[in-house]
Amino acid sequence: MQKHAILKGLRPAPQRHGWRTAFDALFYVVAAVAALAFGIYLLSYQNILFLYFPAFLQGMLVTLVVSLISTVFACLIGLLGAFGALSSFRPVRWLTVTYVEVVRGTPFLVQLLLWYYGFGLALANLGFHPDRIAFDIMTVLQNNSLVPDSFNSYFYGIMALSFHYGAYLTEVFRAGIRAVPSGQTEAALSLGLDARQTMRHIVLPQAIKLVIPPLANNFIGLVQDSSLLSAVSVLELEHITLALGAPQTDANAKLFVFIFGALFYLIICYPLSLLTRRMEAKQHH
Repeated sequence: MQKHAILKGLRPAPQRHGWRTAFDALFYVVAAVAALAFGIYLLSYQNILFLYFPAFLQGMLVTLVVSLISTVFACLIGLLGAFGALSSFRPVRWLTVTYVEVVRGTPFLVQLLLWYYGFGLALANLGFHPDRIAFDIMTVLQNNSLVPDSFNSYFYGIMALSFHYGAYLTEVFRAGIRAVPSGQTEAALSLGLDARQTMRHIVLPQAIKLVIPPLANNFIGLVQDSSLLSAVSVLELEHITLALGAPQTDANAKLFVFIFGALFYLIICYPLSLLTRRMEAKQHH
């Protein structure tokens, strides 16, 4: 015991590298200077900033609403897809795999145009208008003040985002369910729970905790991909940015409008990125 205390006292103290401290200080100084320079840059175009700020704020709100609704539907599709991928019924499993591979192997812009110009027109020619049904449901108890004009663009844009990210979330949920130890399922079955109760009360609660960080990462990607909805005239943040930046004759002013629009995407995505890192760190510990 005494020998251990002596050896403990003889351990060298951790060395502090002066160059690391200097490098950290230099980094913070450069970051502060960059932030100050960016603030001065914004103030140099304060007329454009204050004039266009309400329009950008409205575009960011539309982006958030469209992204949140699409995420809800994508989670439902992904959960159903995960059950299909894990199904013992082979045709259901093959259909799910085909859906996942086709969607993940084709560009989202192509899928968006297919939904808007393909499925939309095909269903309209058959006399079926799902966008009008959704519009009627949303306006049952109030007028259309909360529902945007050209609702069909928003409807098919949300459908395209939902089915696109539903394919990615199918794999996320499938991996989460697979990650739950099989011994817990066997224990639940031995206690008298059937397969449905085991999935609902034992497997899914644990799987959802495991997939929260990937879900957040996919939501960030969905927010960024929602900018492509401007191709079908959805008045989201990218559409507003292009509409306000294109008429600018001064190249510097046009660049400022695009940078200002990108800043709003950063405001949405960066806190989500920090939250994802924190959740991943908690899971690792």
